[in-house]
Amino acid sequence: MPRFHCSVPLSAGAGLSLPPGAARHVQVLRMQPGDALTLFDGSGGEYAATVERMGRSDVSVIVGEHQPVEREATRAVHLAVGMPANERMDWLVEKATELGVASIQPLATAHGVLRLAGERAEKKRAHWEAIAIAACEQCGRNRVPVIHPVRSLSGNAGWLDAQGADDADAMARFVLSLAEGTRDIAAAVQAHATGHRAVRVLSGPEGGLSSTEEQEAIARGFAPVTLGLRVLRAETAALAALVSLGSP
Repeated sequence: MPRFHCSVPLSAGAGLSLPPGAARHVQVLRMQPGDALTLFDGSGGEYAATVERMGRSDVSVIVGEHQPVEREATRAVHLAVGMPANERMDWLVEKATELGVASIQPLATAHGVLRLAGERAEKKRAHWEAIAIAACEQCGRNRVPVIHPVRSLSGNAGWLDAQGADDADAMARFVLSLAEGTRDIAAAVQAHATGHRAVRVLSGPEGGLSSTEEQEAIARGFAPVTLGLRVLRAETAALAALVSLGSP
């Protein structure tokens, strides 16, 4: 059954004109009055719905019963990632959403190629949010991961400044590292994340984090971990860490 995200709050029994994005998708599918669909607004669960009227540019539905269905990971993983270039960040957002990421923090780093600021950065964030919504519609998730505004990793008022070491016990923290002797992520999860319902993982862009950035992260309570002997692409490494950390 077709699933659509609705950007306005839903309630059982209500009549509703679908927001433009959802309405456009219904029209593309050539749905007709009486056809069934599923709606979710991101607050949890999903709603059965029925098309009531098809207009030239608008679609009206009757919202049915709420189903308290959740398809979230058992452990919330918050991914902070040095942005890979070109379409790789789009792909990362899509696949991370499918794999259950709770939030994504795009970061500008020393070795990063993608540089975003101001209006361009906000347009990219909105673009990535749309990708996450589409991925939720496809994979069955009813909660859309938060896509945070682009920030610098370090420096004045950088993202790391807000990651004080004092509250590291509240959420397990890991940083992907290529340094020799770094503990394997599976062993690190057993040592640091057992009992935690939320984890934050920091992953670098192409070329990884600089040694200074990595040391700053470690100083703020991020445990360095490795994914194994092979060197993965930036987007692959972030997703591999997400899979490793997603279940207790």
